[in-house]
Amino acid sequence: MSEPKPPTPTGGDTYKGWLFKWTNYIKGYQRRWFVLSNGLLSYYRTQAEMGHTCRGTINLATANIAVEDSCNFVISNGGAQTYHLKANSEVERQRWITALELAKAKAVHMQAESDDSGDECPAVPPTPGQGGGRNSEVQSTLRTLNSKVEDLNTCNDLIVKHGSALQRSLSELEGIRAGGDMGEKIRQVTERATLFRITSNAMINACRDFLSLAQSHSKRWQKALQVERDQRIRLEETLEQLAKQHNHLERAFRGATVLPPSFSNPSLGNKGGASGKGDASDEDDENEFFDAMEDPAEFITVPADPKYHRRSGSNVSGLSNETGMDDQSVNFDELSLASNPESPQPLELEPVRQRRTRIPDKPNYYLNLWSIMKNCIGKELSKIPMPVNFNEPLSMLQRLSEDLEYYELLDKGAKCQSSLEQMCYVAAFTVSSYSTTVHRTGKPFNPLLGETFELDRLKDCGYRSLCEQVSHHPPAAAHHAMSEKGWSLRQEITLASKFRGKYLSIMPLGSIQCIFEKSNNHYSWKKVTTTVHNIIVGKLWIDQSGEIDVVNHKTGDRCHLKFAPYSYFSRDVPRKVTGVVTDKDGKAHYVLSGTWDEKMEFSRIMQSSKGENGTEGKQRTVYQTLKAKEIWKKNPLPDGAENMYYFSTLALTLNEPEDGVAPTDSRRRPDQRLMEDGRWDEANAEKQRLEEKQRTNRREREREAVKAASSPEEGAHQDNHQALWFEKLDDPVSGETLHVYKGGYWETKDSGSWDMCPDIF
Repeated sequence: MSEPKPPTPTGGDTYKGWLFKWTNYIKGYQRRWFVLSNGLLSYYRTQAEMGHTCRGTINLATANIAVEDSCNFVISNGGAQTYHLKANSEVERQRWITALELAKAKAVHMQAESDDSGDECPAVPPTPGQGGGRNSEVQSTLRTLNSKVEDLNTCNDLIVKHGSALQRSLSELEGIRAGGDMGEKIRQVTERATLFRITSNAMINACRDFLSLAQSHSKRWQKALQVERDQRIRLEETLEQLAKQHNHLERAFRGATVLPPSFSNPSLGNKGGASGKGDASDEDDENEFFDAMEDPAEFITVPADPKYHRRSGSNVSGLSNETGMDDQSVNFDELSLASNPESPQPLELEPVRQRRTRIPDKPNYYLNLWSIMKNCIGKELSKIPMPVNFNEPLSMLQRLSEDLEYYELLDKGAKCQSSLEQMCYVAAFTVSSYSTTVHRTGKPFNPLLGETFELDRLKDCGYRSLCEQVSHHPPAAAHHAMSEKGWSLRQEITLASKFRGKYLSIMPLGSIQCIFEKSNNHYSWKKVTTTVHNIIVGKLWIDQSGEIDVVNHKTGDRCHLKFAPYSYFSRDVPRKVTGVVTDKDGKAHYVLSGTWDEKMEFSRIMQSSKGENGTEGKQRTVYQTLKAKEIWKKNPLPDGAENMYYFSTLALTLNEPEDGVAPTDSRRRPDQRLMEDGRWDEANAEKQRLEEKQRTNRREREREAVKAASSPEEGAHQDNHQALWFEKLDDPVSGETLHVYKGGYWETKDSGSWDMCPDIF
């Protein structure tokens, strides 16, 4: 372990750094990331947890700070919380002690100031995630309002005084008028002066009423806030107790489950006997709790009996009867899937085009997110006018094309002799399409109606891909990809999305279909829900959750994939995915497991049996499997990806200008190009122009539809747009209706004649 870096002041009262915190007598001191801010000392396991998971917080206003020796010190708030901490050196410890004492003095002073602010309600200790000294802020606001109203009262007195004098002077002047015209003008001035005085009085009265209401409700607000905090604390304590009970039940179940002795963990029985100093409930990695409402695993995998590894081809029938596997699925050994025998590929003699590996760094522009999002709660995301500050310089059509980053999985699947083996590759390809989203918090550009995107990798990768925006409301995109290796992929995706204040849910509607020419196997599946958390406050992070059923419509094979949602109390690795491949009779043949942001592994099932009931009363299946093999692994991000919107190597090339593409191609979109070049103000102006042009074109199409209809009612709000490269058909295999590529694009590109393309940019 590397030496901890010295703590760093980050501006204001914030202080951050690594310290060692005592956990228990088994693990001793563990390295934790501490943050001192606004009189609160919080800690996390890693710096990455700061956006979503705080492990503990102590309020320094009521805490005692004691030095034990040259490197150790203790922080306690009277017994409820005690942190035994150790710095890396005496100098580092002294820096922390100085910072803690200063923060404590400020917190005590702020609390005393709040107590003396004139409100009888006691000050409420600040909680993590909220600014310290909430009561002080309220009282300060009231004092500011009071002073402003006093100023306005003074102004009002002056207005009344001078207004009365003005009216008296004007009255005297009116009595000595020289003519009728002069008297009329003076009366108009008098009326205006009176109206001005009435208006100023009304303004003062409104301000006085507001101050009165604020003062009368101040105590009520503070009491309500205290009640909410007390309820939250009680709920957190109850949840923690439930989580501990759930964890104990899980351990009891694991001890009672019939497993091979070599598979059990003898070290589990040695934990929990010794209690350490301070609070260590959240310190042990093995003590991370399941969420109380978390679904239990549907199955358990254990190593298969060694006899299955020694089986030869002469006794396949015995294996088939013993394990319930069909002969077809047993004809290849455990390595057949991982090391699929392939003929050596010929060397590429034609030079491959060198594509770019960098784009301009993302500018650091400040934007007040809440000022834009507060009026968007509950609205459809595609109907919200958003500046490019929230975008990434790619369109949704280009994001769809990114699904092909791991096209090699389909290439390998096309060579499989077994449909069950092929299903494993298709399932891994399904999971791999989410790997690029883990850090991609930027919103892709909504494509304009008729916009297209081609991805021609025929020479270097053996496939071609075309996307087209076929509908605007609801927004829908059609995608078709074809490979020389004997597979084709098509999908039509409509995004349903809702902004809920704290998070954004994106629900893809529509299906993806993959067809293999040699076997004529036809697969289909749908996408899971994507959730963007911490939209308003905190660091944005993305989660994928839900279930996917990959179905082979020819053979009836099925793979059920489960994307586990993130849970604070779960012991599982984040972003976990599990799946089981079954045949048409429901017999399980393969188990898949891994994470959607890193890798997937598969294991061949040799025998299955019903285990004991789990913690939720459900009977779980125990699968005996051969050793797991890796089937997919995520490609590493390019250097400096954090400054380039976390784009993958493929994503960096998607918006690279190319000659010969259609005039409707996303690469030619001006606002997207300006954003990539870092000219965001110009990009925002261009984005508004394009959206207004699209609205004008849509109104024109609706007017034409009304003229063509037999009655105005039939043509109202109809859009007669027809996709250029796709047509809507009923798929006889899956029974779904979707836009299918009708051909002609690549031939048109070869001829260079794009006269039929609309002018959308």
